[in-house]
Order: sequence, then structure tokens, then C-alpha cells
Amino acid sequence: MKKRRGGPKPAARKRPAPAPAQVRVERRVEIRSDHDIVTARQEGRLLAKQAGFSDTNLTLIATAISELSRNILLYAREGSLTLGIVERNGQSGIAVIASDRGPGIPDLTRALEVGYSTSGSLGLGLPGVRRLMDDFEVESRVGHGTRVTARKWRP
Repeated sequence: MKKRRGGPKPAARKRPAPAPAQVRVERRVEIRSDHDIVTARQEGRLLAKQAGFSDTNLTLIATAISELSRNILLYAREGSLTLGIVERNGQSGIAVIASDRGPGIPDLTRALEVGYSTSGSLGLGLPGVRRLMDDFEVESRVGHGTRVTARKWRP
């Protein structure tokens, strides 16, 4: 019988999953025109300001909102943005959920690469939003639409 060196093997530590974000305030903006992008930016900045974000972060959040709204118009023609002040473990932030019933994203991996575009643009949309925000998730089904959830947490 062999002895193990160093005593018993330590139990693997599991990090608990983060608590779900609780929505405190929520606004929905339908995206059907360029004017709606401006409205969504304004609503997002207002909510982010209420949540206590700095001017620099207000600009980052507004930019992410613009990119997501522009993608809705460009690829799906219409959809919506749900904007909310959220809280998780005592920390506040803003959530931006862009959803549409458009064609979906056939190659999500490629769509998340900087420089990849099917519209002839610079290909900074989704990768840019992912870089600007703290949390980023995309769900997409070809023929059924896309849902992007992005959150920015106050430092």
C-alpha cells in the first residue's frame, strides 16, 4: 500500500454563482428608426446617471446602446431595448437588453470577431459592446431573432 505525500487531497472549492441581478427601474424603447436610437441613448444616459455612473461611463454606456440599436435597425429592421437600473450583491449597475425577431446570427463566433461584418461596416458592433460593458451575453437563433444582454456595474 502506497502512502500519499502531503496528506489528504484538499476538497475542490466551488465558487458560488453570482446572484441574479435585481431590476430596480426599467424602461423599454422600441427601435424602428434612427430617432429611436437617439431616444434609447437619452433614456440610457438618464438611468445610468440615476445609478451614479461617472460622465466617462455614461458615454461608454450610451455608445453600447447606440451599437445595439444600430444592429437592430441594420439586421432586423425593428426590435426593442429594455434598459434598467439593476442591483446585485449591493452593487448597482445598468442593464441593456436588445432583442429582435430578425434573421438571427448564423455564425455567432465570427460575429463576435473585431472586423467581421456582413453589412460592410467596420465590424465593431458586438465586439465593441462586449469590450465596453462588464457582462455580455448573446442568444441567437437563425430565423427567430437575437437577444443581447449587457451590463455595466458601478465601480
